[in-house]
Amino acid sequence: MTFDVIKSCRHTSARTAMLLTPHGAVPTPAFAPVGTQATVKTLTPEELSSLGATIVLSNTYHLYLRPGIEVLARLGGLHRFMGWPRPLLTDSGGYQVFSLAHLQRVSDDGVLFRSHIDGSEHFLTPELCIQLQQTIGADIIMALDECPAYGDDRDVVEKAMKRTHLWAQRCRNSHHGESQGLYGIVQGGVFAELRRDSAHALASMGFDGYAIGGLSLGEPKETTNAIVEETVALLPEDQPRYLMGVGSPEDLFEGVSRGIDLFDSALPTRIARNGGLFTSRGRVIIRNACFKDRDEPIDQWCDCYTCQTFSAAYLHHLFKCEELLAYRLATVHNLRFVLRLMDEMRAHIEQGTFLSFKKSFLTDYEPANEDTRRVQKEKWLKARDRKFRQAL
Repeated sequence: MTFDVIKSCRHTSARTAMLLTPHGAVPTPAFAPVGTQATVKTLTPEELSSLGATIVLSNTYHLYLRPGIEVLARLGGLHRFMGWPRPLLTDSGGYQVFSLAHLQRVSDDGVLFRSHIDGSEHFLTPELCIQLQQTIGADIIMALDECPAYGDDRDVVEKAMKRTHLWAQRCRNSHHGESQGLYGIVQGGVFAELRRDSAHALASMGFDGYAIGGLSLGEPKETTNAIVEETVALLPEDQPRYLMGVGSPEDLFEGVSRGIDLFDSALPTRIARNGGLFTSRGRVIIRNACFKDRDEPIDQWCDCYTCQTFSAAYLHHLFKCEELLAYRLATVHNLRFVLRLMDEMRAHIEQGTFLSFKKSFLTDYEPANEDTRRVQKEKWLKARDRKFRQAL
């Protein structure tokens, strides 16, 4: 597992690098599509590769509950199980556990939680977190962390941060072997002093890479960007920096500008299934009546199969009829849009034109309204929580 910086931007903190793993290379900055349950919804591994994906994220919490880690072990690990031969990243499962606050109890020893599937009790410790991910066989694995909610007061956030540090050291102590990179996760909410403390504490433990967690949870984007900038400056320059849960085009530009190497988010695939499509002008809702007779691609500049083959009117028709093909074609488009954008960012960093490219793109691109996005995310979280409660 190696990481070599290739080129840095003169005017920003953006950089390109090559992350080498046992299952292949990941040119950075890179975006990891989310395959929560060993699949990126609606797509095959071959399609993911054709879209330009070099690394995929899967979820330890969900895989632990179903199909079960023992199944993955018997069947040769996650790469073989899901038919994805390239690099894999697994998260610790901590975010999913803590997002189900009514189903868990936390202590310094670990987290006692109830499965959202059948209500069975499980106890997740830092040591078990590492054991599970080593059995899964991902190339990059994450330390267990406690992710406080946006809006929690400083004392609550600080307590969660200190517990994260305690767990991080236990994860570090229980991790063995050079075939997997173990990343620590910086916490501290929106409090700059806590973020500085967390970055220093984790850097002193000597992880293989560093993630910034606990952001994009409802705080203003200006706050997110300020915290990222503050944190990145304190992390080792010769190791990967991973901003968790960020996937909108404008946010990717801001993260890359501040020196982030790796991103993941379910946003591109989730909004695709709901008819939200990225274009060079901003996000559009294909269900809207204005697309009913539009005999042109959803984005004339896009080289994806969807845009090269079908009209916006056809996509509108599929979504109105709730045809399954709608979700596949929309997902193909959104992932290709984001992955191509990352390709272009890398090329412009290496050419020394990243800043002008960023300005040009963001001049034409209209981000989704932040208040609307926040409301939509809250609705999605409530719907997910309701689904989990019903399952119990």
